[in-house]
Amino acid sequence: MKVFLIAGARPNFMKIAPIYRASLAVPGVDCRIVHTGQHYDREMSQSFFDDLDIPAPAFYLEAGSGSHAVQTAKIMVAFEAVCEKEQPDLVMVVGDVNSTLACSIVAKKLQIQVAHVEAGLRSFDLAMPEEINRMVTDAITDWFFVTEESGVTNLRQEGKPADRICFVGHVMIDNLLHQVKKLEESRISESVKTLKLGCGGEKAYAFMTLHRPSNVDDKNTFLGIAAALNEIAKDMAIIFPVHPRTKKMIEAFDIIFSENIRLLSPLGFTESLFLWKDARVVLTDSGGLQEETTALGVPCVTIRENTERPITVEMGTNVLAGTSQEGILNAVQKNLAKGRNASVPPLWDGRAAERIWEILCA
Repeated sequence: MKVFLIAGARPNFMKIAPIYRASLAVPGVDCRIVHTGQHYDREMSQSFFDDLDIPAPAFYLEAGSGSHAVQTAKIMVAFEAVCEKEQPDLVMVVGDVNSTLACSIVAKKLQIQVAHVEAGLRSFDLAMPEEINRMVTDAITDWFFVTEESGVTNLRQEGKPADRICFVGHVMIDNLLHQVKKLEESRISESVKTLKLGCGGEKAYAFMTLHRPSNVDDKNTFLGIAAALNEIAKDMAIIFPVHPRTKKMIEAFDIIFSENIRLLSPLGFTESLFLWKDARVVLTDSGGLQEETTALGVPCVTIRENTERPITVEMGTNVLAGTSQEGILNAVQKNLAKGRNASVPPLWDGRAAERIWEILCA
């Protein structure tokens, strides 16, 4: 069985890595990585793939940036050519980026089976491009691999066949646990180690990520978030690796941050993990960090009005804050108390990828 694993952005590689590693133990499976080039990252060198214990992609589509329509079209044209030449038996997509949608459509029109990892997640917010990608991908998927019970419920309500909905756990957590074990042997820069100590060491600082257009492209929203961060910084240092989009808007809006907020260039996965796993609280608008913090029991405040990952709020360490200054400050206080009663969701045990291959090969 020839399987194409699709990745379009750095977080996608975190998800396909355990799937690829698990495939090596499955007889008769030829698993190949396809990088669509949706996000071109100069730091995504061979060392990046070595850190994940996966080879460099077998195919690189070089889609590049552009509007949603332009990017999706570029990926579809390039991926169709690869599929027609290589004729895979299955295309496996992960998450909710444009590459997920584009490659699913191409595969389905070529009569190639599609498997969606992280199927069924819903924010019910059609203003989010990711929500549209999730819904359309699941409309044509053959195999639905689900990370949490809400995904099963959503897919059943949408009429998907019950025998194709498979609650397997979360491959992102597979990778997280794999990387935590490797941290001791990883090369963490002295500057990052010094930063951690300088912010007080374990459980003394906050860790921050912020990149969603709805948060950083609107001046009033961003100013409210910044005011909340400056208030939090009176009590603890905040380590803030700044996304390029966010950096651009900080400069455009002339936003001033407290000196106790340490603005950094973007970090790789390993150094980010080294910092946030020991944070007193993580503040984020990312989807993946909501899950990863829950898996490691780290308090998380999500600066969004909704989440497609409700299990992180219901069982885990996550609190939805909204985007107002008051909401964020209240959520931080609530979260620091909530963490004591949080638990890890079912099947987030590091074996999701193994279950996926067991089902596909049965």
